[in-house]
Amino acid sequence: MPDPSTPVAIPETVEEQSTGAGDGLEARVIVFNCNCHTYQQVIQLFCEAIPGMTSAKAFELAWRIDHEGSAKVYEGEWKTAEGIAKHLAAGGLRVALQ
Repeated sequence: MPDPSTPVAIPETVEEQSTGAGDGLEARVIVFNCNCHTYQQVIQLFCEAIPGMTSAKAFELAWRIDHEGSAKVYEGEWKTAEGIAKHLAAGGLRVALQ
């Protein structure tokens, strides 16, 4: 991840809205790598936005995003997922809501 003092372009947010099979309340938040945030910035955003998130789990997710290109950071109720996606996107992360 780049030096936090280096100016970076804010990535475009991608939001895909669809419900899973079942009662329509299932949703996932996927975060994509953008090489424009430090691990600490991503960890902080995850801990702020995702219920029950710990620093250790947030680090694991940030590592997966950095090395694999994306990770599912939340799965659950649609309304909660929507709020998480909006918070993360407002922080400059590239997210998809599925």
